Amino acid sequence: MKTILVLSHHPDFAEAIRASLSPETYRVVHRLTVEEAEPLVGNSLASAIILDASLTAVESIWNIEQLRRRDKKCPIIAFTDTLQADWEEEAFLHGVTQILAKPVRHRLLNSVLEKLWSAPAVPRAAVPVPAGNTAFFSRAANDPQAAGRFVNAAQTLDVLRDFSPILTHSLDADAMLKKFLQFLREMLSINRAAIFIATSGSPLAEDGLPAGDRRLRSAAAIGLSSGLLEHFELSLDAGIGAQVSRLGRILRRDSDEVRADSEAQKEFELLGAQVAVPIASHDRIIGVATFDGRITGEPLVNVELELIFHLLEQVGLALRNISLHDQLVGNHEMMTDVLRELNNACIVVGRDLKILHANKAARRHFGRKNERTGKLEFSDLPPALGAKIYQVLKTGAALEPFRYEPENSPGTVYKVSVLAFQHGNSSVPVSVLLTAEDLTESEQLNRLEVEASKLRLIKSMSYRLVNEIGNAIVPLSTHHQLLNESFDDPDFRKSLDGALGEGIKRIMRLNNQMRFLAREGQFEQETFAVGKLVEDAFQEAIRHQPGNGAQLNFENSGQPHMIVGDRAALKHALSEIMLNALQSNPSGPRIEVRLVSAGSNGDRTLTIEVRDNGGGFSAETARKVPAPFFTTRNVGLGLGLTVSQKIIETHHGRLEVVASPTGLVRVCLPAEVQLAG
Repeated sequence: MKTILVLSHHPDFAEAIRASLSPETYRVVHRLTVEEAEPLVGNSLASAIILDASLTAVESIWNIEQLRRRDKKCPIIAFTDTLQADWEEEAFLHGVTQILAKPVRHRLLNSVLEKLWSAPAVPRAAVPVPAGNTAFFSRAANDPQAAGRFVNAAQTLDVLRDFSPILTHSLDADAMLKKFLQFLREMLSINRAAIFIATSGSPLAEDGLPAGDRRLRSAAAIGLSSGLLEHFELSLDAGIGAQVSRLGRILRRDSDEVRADSEAQKEFELLGAQVAVPIASHDRIIGVATFDGRITGEPLVNVELELIFHLLEQVGLALRNISLHDQLVGNHEMMTDVLRELNNACIVVGRDLKILHANKAARRHFGRKNERTGKLEFSDLPPALGAKIYQVLKTGAALEPFRYEPENSPGTVYKVSVLAFQHGNSSVPVSVLLTAEDLTESEQLNRLEVEASKLRLIKSMSYRLVNEIGNAIVPLSTHHQLLNESFDDPDFRKSLDGALGEGIKRIMRLNNQMRFLAREGQFEQETFAVGKLVEDAFQEAIRHQPGNGAQLNFENSGQPHMIVGDRAALKHALSEIMLNALQSNPSGPRIEVRLVSAGSNGDRTLTIEVRDNGGGFSAETARKVPAPFFTTRNVGLGLGLTVSQKIIETHHGRLEVVASPTGLVRVCLPAEVQLAG
């Protein structure tokens, strides 16, 4: 009986298929999705697959591809509502055997299935049976004393010669095992035999079996009904598999271990087998082979079973190699898919300057338009990159990532890395990997972001400048309006004088801030005393903030502290710091300045600490104060400490605003200053 797997979301379609087929000949199994049908498809238990497909949908092509990945040989018949040439071609390319139009027609479906089963089989070449082997096995079967004799060299070579054609299927486990059973039948005239191995396609664990799976599927058989083995498995946890795994040797049906194991007895009876031989790989059981006697009814003798055991050891190693090869191929395909879909260009170049791999991005960025060969060649690469690859191939030293701008594509920017691949202890690389990341869009976005940031800064600066200049001009404008009619009034002239002085001071301070903020590498150098600089800066601060009894307490320790730098710039920086201190407590401001010198003569640092009696700085305010346009007052630009910080950093110093209950600012300057040019 053949199993027909029906994949459809509609139960009515499965019932139509079941009604069209003879229940004595076909068993119809309905599943909704490919995932639900995995046990049947993955273990090749379905004789044919009928797919309810709408070829205008991507899902149907995806289902066909998934089915073909799980079973490459099982026939697939697709039923669709409408036949379209483009989708039919796509379906056939993905592995569909036949496409039929709905509704289901009884005679047509049965005719298609009968043609599938009646397809002529590929003729197999008969393996010649050497006369030496036939004579040897005949004597071993009829003469008990011959069973213990040692096989001579000629007979051993004959066996190896006949066994070697099996290795032509070294990458196909099922084909190799079928060939092996045919070889044993021709050599030993075995009646029935079956080989059960671990489920293929799963990674091997340390015990040689697929991780988490100890089932053994039927991989090859002779003399047994295919219907019997469709749903029959062995297990290493019970029955024959458990006994063979525990003993690690040949297991006979009439042994004491089998008599005590009812499960093993049933399995021997179902398979019609007399012995079970373990299939080992590196001393680990990965499968079981069961054998009956000869077609003449005679049992297999010990010397023949011993030979089978040793041959199966080699088969076990071959099975393990096939599994490792499948894993390697799978990993290679996965990495190839990953590299192919990366946005970064990836190119692998061999020692002979041949392109071993180039993904889509590489062909898009560096491939020529003529498409002469359809593949990327080394000559297609830009000369600058080709020279870098050749350098790494010759030296074996990887290159640091570098920036590359193609001459024929202005504005395009790549970040390129070149790595060498080496085998073992060889200093000469076998290949080179070049990766190129396209930075064109990101750099354009960065430039746009910088320009937008500058525009925001200009907008904020313009707004602040308008307000500050307006605050300075409003009193002057008011007095100007009253000038003609009130000029003779002494009080008016006194008020005008004050307004002019205050306006000029504010505009001059704003002018100095803009001038120092715009200067780059234009500071002068001179040697001067820090004490006099502090006093002059305090007087400058008082001019802009005349307080009631402003006091300066300057701790100089009596030692002259000299620094080298631009005196006018540093005076402006200190005056801005002191002005900020005066504004923190307008009613009775007091400023304490202390000089601290530290370090050796070769690396001395002078710290100027400015402390006031105001409210101090919180941690957040201390962090934001040096930022442009940050202010906690209603007037001013908020550029004072920003300008001070720039001047001090130009002198290779450091401005530090300390979070404390009272205001504290530290200015650290090197004793010998080299200005940033």
